[in-house]
Amino acid sequence: MDRDSSVRAVTIAYLRSLTAERDLSPLTVEAYRSDLEQFGEWLGRLGMSDLAALDRRTLRRYVSFLGQRRYARRTIARKASAIRSLLAWAVERELLDADPSDDLAVPKLDRPLPKVLKASHAGRLCEAPPDDSPAGIRDRAVLELLYGSGLRVAEVCGLDLPDLDLRHGRLRVTGKGRKQRQIPVSNAARRALTSYVAGSRVVFLEKHPDGPDRAAVFLNDRGNRLGPRSVRRLMTKYGTAEGLPPTSPHALRHSFATHLLDGGADLRTVQELLGHENLATTQIYTHVSTERLRAVYEQSHPRA
Repeated sequence: MDRDSSVRAVTIAYLRSLTAERDLSPLTVEAYRSDLEQFGEWLGRLGMSDLAALDRRTLRRYVSFLGQRRYARRTIARKASAIRSLLAWAVERELLDADPSDDLAVPKLDRPLPKVLKASHAGRLCEAPPDDSPAGIRDRAVLELLYGSGLRVAEVCGLDLPDLDLRHGRLRVTGKGRKQRQIPVSNAARRALTSYVAGSRVVFLEKHPDGPDRAAVFLNDRGNRLGPRSVRRLMTKYGTAEGLPPTSPHALRHSFATHLLDGGADLRTVQELLGHENLATTQIYTHVSTERLRAVYEQSHPRA
């Protein structure tokens, strides 16, 4: 091999590629960095500095080591996935002749069913923000988009004014991997957005006319783009006020998908609306619906 195949050099190059080529978020790249640096340090203690010396037996030892350290199965699976991605990338770049992680066994995961709100609870949460304050009008628009269109919280916070087409009731969303999709906006979200953009948003802009995020749809009190943490806080505030169980922005996305399927939507349509690359990712919601049907059956049928 002509290029440096040391564990450290390959890891650094791979992490750079995650940002440059795959356009992953800084938090995701940092998670890869942490997992791969831990793996590199473990190899260093074995006196192994060259990635080319890595074999399947060493990888199995590392997975066993993580188990002995009592890492959760999901954490071990994540760390193993990071190593697989690194090695596959190294093979593509001809830094390795073969991938020693093929058929590497990791703990099997029981995929938990997503938490779903009752339709009545989701509706109460969306209607909880007051309509007589700029923040309340903004918050209602945020919640209506999370539940009415199934957006990820990062997608809501990342919206810019050119992404909105309220006249035709749709918007452009930039999802994972910078992939864009056009999705419809519910009537409730359309009304809430129209009220917010025409009124409350102007109030936030006037407070900070030179703010750095003038194109952002959702602004905070400082005139900056509203962030995911702020959305989680406002959900906690309104949920607590309504006496609802603790929930999260992603629970509204889960609820959106499940309630669509309960209402008769087909799986492919839900996949497109959610922006899932693989149908298998969307299929988990069929299990949620099945569980709900089972619960209703057991509560309702005299011989269930």
